[in-house]
Amino acid sequence: LCRGGLAERLCRLQNRERSAISFWRHQCISDAKIPSDKSGVLIVKILEMFEECTIQVAICQQLEQSATMLSSEDAVVNAGEPILKVLFARETAAHLKSRPQDVIHIYPPWQKLLLKNADVPVIMNTYFSQKVLLSEHSETTEKTYGLTKMLIRKNITSLAQTFRLDDLNDELCQESSDNQVACAPQIHNNCDSKEWSAVNDSLLEMVESQGAVGWREVQVRVVIQRVYCLPAREGYRSHIQGNKPLQMFCRLCLLVQDAYGIFSEVQLQSPSSAGDIEQYCSRWEGKFCCLAGMKILQRTTRGRALGLFSLIDSLWPPVVPVKVPGQSQDSEMMTTNLPPPSFCYILTAQSGEIHVEVDEEEQISNLYQPPAVRALKDILQIDGCNERCSFWARVLYLRLQTKHNVPINQREIWLFVTDSTLQNVVHMSPKVVAVSVAASCVLGTEITEALSVASQLVFFKDALWGNGRIICVERTVLLLQKPLLYSAAGADLSELTGPVGLDELDSATQANSVCALRGTVVGVNESTAFSWPTCDRCGNGKLELCPQDRGLLYCNQCSEVVISPILKMQLEIFLSCPSRSQSIVKVKVWHKISFGLFVLINMLLSLQSYEVQSVLGKEVGLLNCYVHSVTSHPNCVALEEIVLL
Repeated sequence: LCRGGLAERLCRLQNRERSAISFWRHQCISDAKIPSDKSGVLIVKILEMFEECTIQVAICQQLEQSATMLSSEDAVVNAGEPILKVLFARETAAHLKSRPQDVIHIYPPWQKLLLKNADVPVIMNTYFSQKVLLSEHSETTEKTYGLTKMLIRKNITSLAQTFRLDDLNDELCQESSDNQVACAPQIHNNCDSKEWSAVNDSLLEMVESQGAVGWREVQVRVVIQRVYCLPAREGYRSHIQGNKPLQMFCRLCLLVQDAYGIFSEVQLQSPSSAGDIEQYCSRWEGKFCCLAGMKILQRTTRGRALGLFSLIDSLWPPVVPVKVPGQSQDSEMMTTNLPPPSFCYILTAQSGEIHVEVDEEEQISNLYQPPAVRALKDILQIDGCNERCSFWARVLYLRLQTKHNVPINQREIWLFVTDSTLQNVVHMSPKVVAVSVAASCVLGTEITEALSVASQLVFFKDALWGNGRIICVERTVLLLQKPLLYSAAGADLSELTGPVGLDELDSATQANSVCALRGTVVGVNESTAFSWPTCDRCGNGKLELCPQDRGLLYCNQCSEVVISPILKMQLEIFLSCPSRSQSIVKVKVWHKISFGLFVLINMLLSLQSYEVQSVLGKEVGLLNCYVHSVTSHPNCVALEEIVLL
């Protein structure tokens, strides 16, 4: 809205009006009585009701005094009392839940409108209204109201009658009516239930008509653009074992879009496991669904939810023209030249209500935008910031953040990935890219279990690219299966055929990366050397002395004696590397990774008389290493030998 313009001033006025009405109703409920001030109060008794143009019209008879001061016999109105036509807005009608014979108190500032050539005055501005029950029948009436549903007649006036377009014949009207029936959405299960009213296709109309307290007896038809999980409010990842994240509890969420292009995020209430996210994505994305029994958690804007709107921006503009409110919905009038949304309603399902009904048998909607899959080489060349991207890559190495000041259940995970476009390019792009998985990104159980065993091809859906990094944040989904619907966007998605190679250590190597290393041993840090026995069956490094025979080792995980333990060792060595001749290259070598170097270290640690000089000058390589740090003062590179998945 233009700052200081008429629309902005009207919006502020509407907000103040809604606040005043809500405060007045809350005050009436808190006081549990009718306001004592009766000056200017209009007291009416409803005789007949109907609905016209979303306005509830009540034909009423004016009473001289409050019905609470009368008995049920005295409340019968006289024929001579004036007849009024009282207009109630949809929100007011939903609050009153009135029906014929009800007595209503209408508080100022109501207004009376006298129409030309009409004998019945019209009462408007009835927001401050309250229903009054007769004392002797109040309890019975309240119970009866809760069991029955009031059916209100709707007067539907065609535009042809309103504008007196007499050239439209009955045949065209009948054809239009038939078309409306044929186009009515056929929604699975409860969406066609008679207990719900007609299906709407506008989220904004539902929000404006039903308010924030909840949608009652209405539903809206939308398209599911994305299915993802958000962390449950109780916390983040529930457990971490070694470098492998385990299952976390989460809330299943839907990003939906209506026929007018408006987005909403639907957060289902009950916390669940992330293990089923893959099947929900394949079954629900792109399908129509009906939302009912919703309430508004928040109206968020671009400045408050950058992550949500970066996902919405990736789905804008729509692939097909959307409807424009207030215009004809002919194809010529529907347009895609619309600005991206600046707000989004966060919805949640009310307890005990029908929440979301998805028609899984219906065809994919034309409004659905599948993820545009790109090659890693193309993603690294994107100039923009905070852009969503989707790609298919092989995970080579997984590493948990080791900052000790960060709680272990909120540490990020680093996945080092590659694809054919990076492996086949020489000296233009890195062969392996680091992907940061934030603690807020929900990882499915299948992903975590698969990565704990071996290297996997993983589909990264809606990751975030910015400042030279790929980050998996909230609303990013990692899948093992390639989606059935996706657009390749001209990317090279061929599979890796040969062995995977890492970039060799050079002057361009940065911290928090992986590389291959070769060089000559020029020094050994003996103070860092240590060794420990491990179980030859499960790899457990915490062996104990056997209670029956103190000369043997015992594994608690296998519950057996370890006959042939494997000796694992760690040592820091200094290398001279031709690719970084001016740098001090320090490598932490451990486990039984490089057999030749292992033999030398074993001899060094086992024999007290073995000289360090015999290790110096030995050639090492190629070692796969993780780069801990790169410093210029002093010029030093700290690495750690790793095992790729």
